[in-house]
Amino acid sequence: MEAEEIILNTTQQRVFDYITEFGSITSLQAFCDLGETRLSARIWELRNKGIPIKGEKVKVKNRFGESRCVKKYWIGAENENQSKAG
Repeated sequence: MEAEEIILNTTQQRVFDYITEFGSITSLQAFCDLGETRLSARIWELRNKGIPIKGEKVKVKNRFGESRCVKKYWIGAENENQSKAG
């Protein structure tokens, strides 16, 4: 049985490629690096296409040095990048 090809639109592909290249993505990274303001919508779309994306809330510093919670997503059961991310 042959695996079915998953077809992604441009914004879905950018998010998928970012996660593949860097190991994970946060809503802050999506906005700053991709100009994507609706990361949760892209993640929902990718999950509906069968891509196993996991997520958790993490604390990051904003430009004023204040702690804020953002969502961090990765592909697969475990985040191999967890110890590297802020």
